[in-house]
Amino acid sequence: MLLNRSVAVQSVGNAAPSETRNAHMTWVLIAAALVMSAGLGARATFGLFLIPITATHVVTFSMLAFALALQNIAWGLAQPLAGHLADRKGPVAVVAAGAFIYALGLALVALHPDVVTIIAGLGLLAGLGQSGMTFAVIISAVSRASTPAFRATAVALAAAGGSLGQVALIPIAQSVIGSAGFRSALIVLAGFILCSAPFGIALRGRVPVSAPEDAPTAATLGGTWPAIRSALKDGNYLFLTAGFFACGFQLAFISNHLPAYLVLCHGAAGSGAASLATIGFFNIIGSYGFGRLMDRFSPQYLLAALYTLRATATVAFVLVPLSPVSTLAFAAIMGLTWLGTVPLTSGIVGRLFGLQHLGTLFGVCFFSHQVGAFLGAFLGGAVVQSTGSYALMWTTTIIVGYGAALLNLPIRLRSVAPA
Repeated sequence: MLLNRSVAVQSVGNAAPSETRNAHMTWVLIAAALVMSAGLGARATFGLFLIPITATHVVTFSMLAFALALQNIAWGLAQPLAGHLADRKGPVAVVAAGAFIYALGLALVALHPDVVTIIAGLGLLAGLGQSGMTFAVIISAVSRASTPAFRATAVALAAAGGSLGQVALIPIAQSVIGSAGFRSALIVLAGFILCSAPFGIALRGRVPVSAPEDAPTAATLGGTWPAIRSALKDGNYLFLTAGFFACGFQLAFISNHLPAYLVLCHGAAGSGAASLATIGFFNIIGSYGFGRLMDRFSPQYLLAALYTLRATATVAFVLVPLSPVSTLAFAAIMGLTWLGTVPLTSGIVGRLFGLQHLGTLFGVCFFSHQVGAFLGAFLGGAVVQSTGSYALMWTTTIIVGYGAALLNLPIRLRSVAPA
């Protein structure tokens, strides 16, 4: 009887930590999805503001496109620092600071829209704020909270959950713009962003017992800068980073300029908001799906397939006569591949270098993404203002997509060496 009792007590003792970890992981995923939903969801609406803001004649179309492009560079420059701070100090303060700066930027434009506030608010402050509420910070926190077996799925769930904000906030922003103007819409978005800040608290906490493959490599043991230098000497990392440029170019161009393109082509009323919301909905499926596929297939080949699918869908979109059906079909395919790059890219970085500096190294890789995003957003406005057409931009989007597919093929993964 004593033996049976001791076995029972031992069984309960073993089960409790597992249940506690599962409960903690659930809260981490919920918090991660909510923070990213606010950060990425608000960002996804900015294409809806191009026509309303330029209609007030406070800025030109190309200047507003430059502000949105500057936002991407600010986000990209700040992302490695935000990831580093989250790696070293934890994500709570980073998320809170990011939400405050992001909301402040939108409020400045809403209260006094002019060239200075639009560049400072929609450009610099919004970009800096996004760095604290998005990929490097959130993915690092989710990866550290997860067990190795569940890590790819956890990152995919966080990325997919983050798309809920795009689905929810785009129709809200479109409705408020139509009924009360773009200023009120910016205030509403700033409120959503501030409300997400407290959820950063749930991202801190325990890290599961590491498996051998989680141990840092020798290159990471000396600190952050040696880890960055080591990564920049790795051809696999350089191919991955170069390919990520195309992702930023495509996403920034489409998210910021697709609504304006549809207006220029006399698309149906509301088709811009509908297409962006469709992208958000299918992104939920795509982000989770690609994360799950990473458990069965090599992520570099999945990335190559993703970029190929994007480029091919764009070819079809520009060749087929524009209609509501073709627009929504294009948006659906873009959505399936939209943020599928995030779990795949972060997974490759983690497999190459371990988790100790994941936030930092993903942030450095993400800077290439944001250089592409700067060019996609800015050139979209400059080209259409100078030529009256988006044709050159669609062609460039196709070329960089196929180029990114080729860049990912030579990547070779290796097991992370134990410390």
